Amino acid sequence: MTEKLMSVHKVAKLTGTTARTLHYYDEIGLLKPAKVTEAGYRMYDDTALSRLQNILLFRELQFPLKEIKVILDSPDFNPGEALAQQIRLLELQYKHIEELIAFIREMQKKGGTGMNFDVFDKSEIEKYEAEVKARWGNTKAYQEYREKDMAENKDGYGKLANELMTMFSELGELKHFTPDADEVQKKIAALQKFITDHYYVCTNEILSGLGEMYVCDERFRNNIDKAGGEGTADFVRQAIAVYCNKAQG
Repeated sequence: MTEKLMSVHKVAKLTGTTARTLHYYDEIGLLKPAKVTEAGYRMYDDTALSRLQNILLFRELQFPLKEIKVILDSPDFNPGEALAQQIRLLELQYKHIEELIAFIREMQKKGGTGMNFDVFDKSEIEKYEAEVKARWGNTKAYQEYREKDMAENKDGYGKLANELMTMFSELGELKHFTPDADEVQKKIAALQKFITDHYYVCTNEILSGLGEMYVCDERFRNNIDKAGGEGTADFVRQAIAVYCNKAQG
């Protein structure tokens, strides 16, 4: 039985997108049609529609198109896990909106007076977004890092992997300091330089995402905690967050 294909206009009507948007998604390689007719018409099957649904969900969560493409193209992409992550992000956003509504209603009762800047804090949402991006490798750099790290560890630790683990061991020895201590921050700067020198250009954005991955990815967390002692991965994540926030300031 031949699978039913849908035209651009039918897909646009079904999903609430526009034909122009679908054309653009095709141009950037985000959503390719199942086939293109001899007359040049794009046709979409159920697989394409399923991918489009994921695109629209991530767009609803304000993920950039480039990051959505990398997530969906990841060889590890798991639709079920992605849905669970999307639900969690929507729950966090819902909680944030509820708190804003409650705050505004309270201000309304008080005649517009009162201050509470905590209600604008979206750090919890941003942290989870970073975890999602780190989970799927939101840049080519993350994928390169994983591939090279796996190659280094294929037959036991290689030279670079040993050096990296030594850095985590040294950071583990600094856990009695606060993450923003100068000694700790110097080690984070050295870590960033090491990654840049041996893997790829490690921008602050990438470093921040790596910090989240060190905690979220069980394999990384276990290796780092093994090198520096229990809690090292989380300590490194906190120290990286301080380092990157200072750079933004």
